[in-house]
Amino acid sequence: MSSTGSPSSSSDRELRLMEQVRQGDPDALGQIYDRYAGVVLALALRILRERGAAEEVVSQAFWQVWEQAPRYSAERGSLAAWITAIARSRALDRLRSEQRELRLRERVGDEVERSAAPVENPADLTLAGERRRRVLEALAGLPTEQRECVELAYYRGLSHREIAAQTGAPLGTVKTRILLAMEKLRSALAPLSPEGAP
Repeated sequence: MSSTGSPSSSSDRELRLMEQVRQGDPDALGQIYDRYAGVVLALALRILRERGAAEEVVSQAFWQVWEQAPRYSAERGSLAAWITAIARSRALDRLRSEQRELRLRERVGDEVERSAAPVENPADLTLAGERRRRVLEALAGLPTEQRECVELAYYRGLSHREIAAQTGAPLGTVKTRILLAMEKLRSALAPLSPEGAP
């Protein structure tokens, strides 16, 4: 017979909680959060090495638990394993996204800097003018929210958190807007890069 704190009684309790989550009970999700948020945060911190980003992953992971509760199956593994797999996936997605954004920022930032660099001879002046025109045109072609975030990041030097505070948008939204904007700018400015030059 199982004692109160035995693994089987703990597992039964988790199954009951997940059934309540499936039925839309936020208190049950709160109890699961209380039990596993520390483990999820530690995992996300190991992967991302930045507390703010790790905390966002915790929120995303438990939102996914709420959304995908019907997909949980105890036969395929414990609740802890399922939640940590979700958190690991979210953290790795975040890491890849940040690395991709950094590469894009470097490429687009180099192009923006080249467009603003002083030039000496008339041929270079013409090329610089064309480059500047193309950069401004590409920026103008962005959706307003994306353009605002890029301008605040590049021309005012604000961090993602500062942009979120200034615009009132969530930090994750700011990061997504900048990432999407950078991808659009990279495509628009590809002909100006040495690889894209005819």
